Amino acid sequence: MIRRIAAGSTWEDRIGYARAVVANGMVFVSGTTGTDHATGEIPESVTAQCELALDIIGAALARAGVGFADVVRVTYVLPDRRDFEPCWPVLRERFGGAPPAAMMIEAGLIDPRHRIEIEVTAVLPPGAASPDVAFPNG
Repeated sequence: MIRRIAAGSTWEDRIGYARAVVANGMVFVSGTTGTDHATGEIPESVTAQCELALDIIGAALARAGVGFADVVRVTYVLPDRRDFEPCWPVLRERFGGAPPAAMMIEAGLIDPRHRIEIEVTAVLPPGAASPDVAFPNG
């Protein structure tokens, strides 16, 4: 069974993707930027964008029935690799207790105001089922 979770981003409908997909005991969270879904605002600082992206990711993980401790893989994409180090304390706070395998890529993002995009993969605990289904299989 595949479960898809939406987060309310306008990009989800415009492009055609889910914030997260739960399948075969795994939770795949799409690349997430620090954009406020309610207002469309994007903070200026990379650390504020990083925190907001992690908040959005954390909400998607929770809706899937997992948390940051269940994340096994994370990919960071930044247009300027020099912006990565200021994010390290934020990342250590969220992932430090259960560090995942990680990778950082320097590449352009969909909006030039974005300074970081984060994608994660988590593992569901044995026997767990996602408690929240945002929209059915499609």
